[in-house]
Amino acid sequence: MSDICTEPAIPERRSVWHPLRHLARLAVVLVVGMVPGCRSVEPNQRLTIVTTVGMVTDIVRQVVGDNADVIGLIGEGTDPHTHALTRNDVKQLNSADIVFYVGLQLEGKMDGQLKRLAERGRSMFAVTDGIDKGELRQDSQFGSHPDPHVWMDVSIWNRCVQFVAATMAAQDPPNADQYHANAQTLHTQLESLHDYVTDVIASVPQSQRVLVTAHDAFGYFSRAYNIEVRSIQGISTDSQAGINDINRLVDFVVQRKISAIFVESSVPRRHVEAVIDGAKDKNWQVRIGGELYSDAMGQPDQYQGTYIGMIDHNATTIARALGGKAPQTGHVGRLKP
Repeated sequence: MSDICTEPAIPERRSVWHPLRHLARLAVVLVVGMVPGCRSVEPNQRLTIVTTVGMVTDIVRQVVGDNADVIGLIGEGTDPHTHALTRNDVKQLNSADIVFYVGLQLEGKMDGQLKRLAERGRSMFAVTDGIDKGELRQDSQFGSHPDPHVWMDVSIWNRCVQFVAATMAAQDPPNADQYHANAQTLHTQLESLHDYVTDVIASVPQSQRVLVTAHDAFGYFSRAYNIEVRSIQGISTDSQAGINDINRLVDFVVQRKISAIFVESSVPRRHVEAVIDGAKDKNWQVRIGGELYSDAMGQPDQYQGTYIGMIDHNATTIARALGGKAPQTGHVGRLKP
């Protein structure tokens, strides 16, 4: 029997990452604030990994490949800020060998249960622990924690992929080479995606390069791809949007002559529709430019049900709706016209 109790390393931030160099950095100890417990497994025993949001589920599945079973708790169209654990969710978490989640309080109502599991010595890992804290968006409006929507910057999410690979290599050393190889393949794909998003958003005329959405989930997207972002609600949909919030956004849309605003798959449309109605009352026509994926991906049997497909859809939809140049079928030709 082998003991799996090694803590993972924080991957060093580099512009070019290679799995062999990465192995040499595993001596750096991760400070998660949660100490994973040691456990013994039989050789070749399959691990069971539980994840929270779809974006984490997708990168974990791609890194572990066939070496583990990955169970995602939060599906398409579900808001992680307000998702309450079901009895089955709790059962899955309690039976997991390893749990990956976003952290930074994204999982709102789940935080208490995740902390209790960690206190009992379970192997719990927040993928955002692989990010340089200086890269996190900090603002007084966020409260005591940074903006958790880090996946909206592909280059930052790429480092979370590296973190997952380092964690799995430390937890399951016999398969370490495979984890790093899988992560390197995904790393290359995400670099290409990052370049695509940069190019298509840059094609939007500067005067129209404004993204108006239901809640503040696109701050990292704004910073990474040079597009102004305005929203009705704050970073958590658990906050309430008031009439003053809507009126301020109506005034902004009318003054800037914004032609299209966007709804989100995991957030009710009513506030965005209220902005459209308010603009109409002020003799300005603004339309819904499309539905974006913010806190949840698309259906699991569709391209948009992958992280790459989610971001490809968002960037392509935004660029085309705001007057930019992007192919109807997106980055790799998999979006449906």
